[in-house]
Parts: sequence; C-alpha cells; structure tokens
Amino acid sequence: MLAIIAAVLFGLALIFELAGISLDIVTGQVLVTAGLLCVALHLAGVGARSNWRARR
Repeated sequence: MLAIIAAVLFGLALIFELAGISLDIVTGQVLVTAGLLCVALHLAGVGARSNWRARR
C-alpha cells in the first residue's frame, strides 16, 4: 500500500515540476521527500500484512 502511495506522490511531484505549480507548502520537492519516506517505510516492512498466528 505504501508503494502505491509513493508512486502517486512521485507522479504528482512530476506534474508539479513540469507545470511549474507551487502551492504555499506543497512543492515538487516536498512530494518527492514524502514519496521517498513511503518507499523507505515499504522496504522496512511497515504496513505489510502478515499472519502471526500459528498455522495448523
């Protein structure tokens, strides 16, 4: 799930950079940083579904 969020953030960052859009706090650099954070969390295993119960 975090990888999908990161892909969306990277896509938005690309659109912001190509169109030259810059809101007050949301810029392309902020979106890239948020995307990298999501990728790092995804690679660390945060948000991964796992079943910790013993299997029969």
